[in-house]
Amino acid sequence: MPIAKSGYRPQVEASLTGVQTRFDRQFAPPIDYHTGTASITITQQIFDGFQTLNNVRAAEAVVFSSRETLKANEISILLAAAQSYANIARDQGIVSIRKQNLAFLKEQVRAATARTDLGEGTRTDVSQAEAELAQAQSLLSNAVAQMKESEAVYVQIVGDAPTGIKQAAPATKGVVKNLDQAVAAGLRDHPSIAAAQHSADAAGYRVKSAEGSMLPGVVVQGTLSRNTTDNPSGFTSDLESSSGSIVARLQVPIYQGGAEYGQIRQAKERLGQQQILVDSARAEVQQTIVTAYAQLDAALAIIASSKEQVAASRRALAGVMDELKVGQRTTLDVLDAQQNVLVAQESLVAAQRNAVVGSYGLLAAMGRLTVQSQGLQVSEYRAEEHYEAVKDKWFGLRTVDGK
Repeated sequence: MPIAKSGYRPQVEASLTGVQTRFDRQFAPPIDYHTGTASITITQQIFDGFQTLNNVRAAEAVVFSSRETLKANEISILLAAAQSYANIARDQGIVSIRKQNLAFLKEQVRAATARTDLGEGTRTDVSQAEAELAQAQSLLSNAVAQMKESEAVYVQIVGDAPTGIKQAAPATKGVVKNLDQAVAAGLRDHPSIAAAQHSADAAGYRVKSAEGSMLPGVVVQGTLSRNTTDNPSGFTSDLESSSGSIVARLQVPIYQGGAEYGQIRQAKERLGQQQILVDSARAEVQQTIVTAYAQLDAALAIIASSKEQVAASRRALAGVMDELKVGQRTTLDVLDAQQNVLVAQESLVAAQRNAVVGSYGLLAAMGRLTVQSQGLQVSEYRAEEHYEAVKDKWFGLRTVDGK
């Protein structure tokens, strides 16, 4: 903004000139003349075809666009934090499930070995149980590695090591009841759309500024100077004089090599590009909302079915183990039933994670995942404070933070 507003302000220039001249004479000593001039010139643009006015408006639109872009970055960071938290909760759940599975399989190996020693089983039962146990150990190692990877991502985004991570519930604050309301809210509130609209406004002002180069301009310039010349002859005193002038100049552009026409066409093409980007931003927000809403619905449905699957698979496992005791089932049947329980439990944990991420993804797509809208107890960066501090500055090299 101060750069754009500089067109309203005067330009002040001071100059100091010193000249020494020597005349060599054939039968006399040389003569030295010293001449000095000091001057100050003030130039003020009175009218420039509204170029400065439109440049200021364009700069203001760019500021507003940058604020919305900053808000979009805030939403992106908060969504990434929510995702990383949900990923750790999922991975911790899977690690816990696989540890329980490992303990169960160790017990099955022990039981199969005991039955074989009593002549009630075979070495095949033991080998099958040992194979499942080895696979379970491998799965647990993979789960631990995945959890550590998720924790590293969390540290990268949040800045602190994860502590007290628990399975979170899907977001509810700001979530609407149906898809149409979500789309309407996103098209109205999402900062990426607002940023694109402000960028289009800035491009429109730049067109007007470029067109202003073909309008007349008025400049007023004032100059005050002081001239001093010494007289080496000694017969007269040094010569001093002062002068001042005020000049008003009207400039009417006739033809500037065609550059002005090319700049206007270029500005219009860029305006068209920005208008297309507004439509693209709207379409992208709408597509993201529809996708997030569908993912959230699917995750909630999977959670309900997975809970039933977990309960049913546990009942089936208990029944198979009872039948094993009376010789109606084999160790392989028990291992298969336990595998079904493991798959159902991990599916439930993954669905719970997807529901959390889907809910926050929907909030982000609607433009409502912000510090302010969610009432988060963290400090909020306010870009307008910096803007208000510098928008009208005439002088100064330091930034707001003192650099």
